[in-house]
Amino acid sequence: MSERGYRRALSHTRTAIRLVVATAAMLFSGCSLFSPVESDIRVSVVDKIPSEVPQRQRHAVTLLILPPSINPVYDTIRMAYRTAPHQVGYYRHHQWGATPSQMLLPLLARTLENTNYFEAVATPPYFGPHNFALRTEIVDFVQDYTSTPATLQLSLRVQLIEGTSNRIIASRSISLRKPILQESPGAGVVAANDAAANALRHTTLFVLEQMP
Repeated sequence: MSERGYRRALSHTRTAIRLVVATAAMLFSGCSLFSPVESDIRVSVVDKIPSEVPQRQRHAVTLLILPPSINPVYDTIRMAYRTAPHQVGYYRHHQWGATPSQMLLPLLARTLENTNYFEAVATPPYFGPHNFALRTEIVDFVQDYTSTPATLQLSLRVQLIEGTSNRIIASRSISLRKPILQESPGAGVVAANDAAANALRHTTLFVLEQMP
């Protein structure tokens, strides 16, 4: 083979290799695109509401539920725990699917709707006419391992506000501790759901007590 022919054959070989590599890269990226993303982060949610709530006759009343405010320590998707007084840590491989405030708002609406008392239960972006507004503050939302047994601590402060005057009609503090049956983040999630359902029931009773 002449030198020119050798160089031409070598060039074709290199081109073929580049095509094979490029095709393999495309196939690999395609597999990565449609394959499940592997992650060591476990994402959990609070989505439990009371199985039963008091039933009332329907009234022409609109209740506006404001987005819950929250202690800045817990205003995150990171899952908080406590192993010593006056300290808070966050799990590395476990987190919430949304902030506690974002998870609680639709649960409040669903629970109060289930009483059948209200003609409408509204949440933002609705800010139209309403008879009452419910303001909620999440004070504590933490897996507490300083007690025996460990507990999920959930504390709320709720206020019912008259719609036209913006006057506070009544307020109440709700503080709950649910046992964590196993010292693990997953068991803490179960306790958080139980505590939330219980807090929702207490909040519903509080609101209905103020209704005409």
